Parts: sequence; C-alpha cells; structure tokens
Amino acid sequence: MELKLARTSLNATPKEITLEEIEENLEKKSIFYFDKDNSHKDLKNLMEYFEDKNYSVYMREVKYGLNDDDFIYEIHIVN
Repeated sequence: MELKLARTSLNATPKEITLEEIEENLEKKSIFYFDKDNSHKDLKNLMEYFEDKNYSVYMREVKYGLNDDDFIYEIHIVN
C-alpha cells in the first residue's frame, strides 16, 4: 500500500511512501504527516497494520488554514 506524504508547498505534488518504508524509518522518527488526498480507509489500514505489530498509533487532523480543506493527517507510531 502506498500513502501520500504531506505536501511541502501548496502547489507541490505529494510524495508517496510504502508501509515498509515507514517501518524502516521508525527508529529515526515516530511522527509522520500525510496528505489530505489519502483515503480515510487507507489511513485506518496503516493504523491496523502497526497495531497488529504491537505499536501504539494515534491519528489526528491538523488544520493549517481557515478553509475546511486546509488540513493534513498527523500520525504518531510509538513502540
């Protein structure tokens, strides 16, 4: 499964990352930011994937503007 990381600017296209790449990066960082273009179902699958591996996973929406569409997903994955 591929997920889109949060954009670095409003006009940029989001970069994609796989679950395996996220798992490899967990030793370096535990907070990941994902783009609003990801489906909620895919993000729930990501959470279930890591919960099955005994990680604690927390997700929230982070608003960065006044419009309802101005948000990204913040996901914490902690062992």
